Amino acid sequence: MTTTYVLDGRRIHTLEDFWAVMGEAVNGPGGYFGRNLDALNDCLAGGFGTPDDDDFTVEWHDHASSRQALGHAETARQLEIRLSRCHHTNRPAVAEELAAARAGTGPTVFDWLVGIFEGQVPGALRLR
Repeated sequence: MTTTYVLDGRRIHTLEDFWAVMGEAVNGPGGYFGRNLDALNDCLAGGFGTPDDDDFTVEWHDHASSRQALGHAETARQLEIRLSRCHHTNRPAVAEELAAARAGTGPTVFDWLVGIFEGQVPGALRLR
């Protein structure tokens, strides 16, 4: 039987909110299911609360609200954080992504998350 995890998109205003809501959906209050993009990818690969047979879906309710909140402004905020922490050899590429986000172009945080789901567990994410 397929296990379904439900994300309340009305609670997701920042990437940090996504980590909390996703962790809670899979592993209960205070639960962990990644705190960065690489960790989300690892968690979706299994062993962090999802069924061993990978028979699960994630329903992202009110995803339109999250899509707006995780748009270019939040993307720019996240890229500013990344720019302040990244290796100096990565700074030009991150600065370019940041400039695009500030201009309202390029992929958003929402796009990053959806892309990770589709890359790791194609078809498991259902936007509602």
